[in-house]
Amino acid sequence: MLFSKEYVGYLARQVVKRLQDNHFIQTHELEKVIERVQSSMVEELSLEDRINDEVRVILEAYSDEMRNRGANYQEMFKRVKNELVRKYKAVL
Repeated sequence: MLFSKEYVGYLARQVVKRLQDNHFIQTHELEKVIERVQSSMVEELSLEDRINDEVRVILEAYSDEMRNRGANYQEMFKRVKNELVRKYKAVL
């Protein structure tokens, strides 16, 4: 993940604070709301990591074939990653 969990926690607190200050939300359970926002942010920010892991697994399965054909790992990584991003309709 690009950001530390502590920073994501800070961002979640700031988002919830601004939503509450601008009367977009009302809650008596502020900590629960912050926890849910933080959890959602961590999940979304770790999407690229999960996609990268899946790309590595796919390329590992084809490593012998790639070596025999002289394929460039970085180029294949980009191609497979772009396909998975399209498949999952992700925004990175």
